[in-house]
Amino acid sequence: MDFKDKVVIVTGGGHGIGEAVAKAFASASAKVIIADMDREAADKVVKEIKKSAGEATSVETDIRFPDQITTLVNSAIDTYGKIDILINNAGVSRFKPVFDLTVEEWDDVINTNLRGTFLCAREAAKRMRENPNGGSIVNIASTRAFMSEKDSEAYAATKGGISALTHALSMSLSDDRITVNAISPGWIDTGDYQKLREIDHEQHPSKRVGKPDDIARTCLFLTNPENDFITGENIIVDGGMTRKMIYEH
Repeated sequence: MDFKDKVVIVTGGGHGIGEAVAKAFASASAKVIIADMDREAADKVVKEIKKSAGEATSVETDIRFPDQITTLVNSAIDTYGKIDILINNAGVSRFKPVFDLTVEEWDDVINTNLRGTFLCAREAAKRMRENPNGGSIVNIASTRAFMSEKDSEAYAATKGGISALTHALSMSLSDDRITVNAISPGWIDTGDYQKLREIDHEQHPSKRVGKPDDIARTCLFLTNPENDFITGENIIVDGGMTRKMIYEH
């Protein structure tokens, strides 16, 4: 896939899935803006992309704060003159017993994952609508929007919200030729893949645990202009786990 001359913002691009997404777009000839509250990590990814002859810049951004999102978008316009693609990847989790989760912790997860995703989409879309061919937004949700383990209320609520937000935005932005889709990753290992156990892989119908590159390739697919007939969708990328009936025998 060739994304030459495309300008892409990746939030949470300094680590894990976001890093893989940023590098994938850069390898496909896109100009990438890496937004992360960890400036050092974002700068490291930029350096690695440039070492491979890619084009990237970083903007220190905490998406809990609307003014920082505005700064991010303005920086992208000042640097590259437009925004074609937004990957809404930044997020946090708080896995705590429901009786111990404080209001402040709940609000922090909501303001980062759900409100931050909305505000990034809104501000980027204001610029995308100026493009002759619109643009594309991909929101990173989670299989936890549809199935749960205990102590995941705040995280699950935001990811379910992101799924609903995605199809709402796809309708609201359709006249501006902006596609909006979501990806719901399952188990994506961002640590030492070699340390995973055989059972970790074998329990997946795909027979392996996911990697950040699996999500990156899905982002490339959904934002390819040739795939603009896909909008409002939430693609589950989880090795088949949400389709598996699990009983103890």
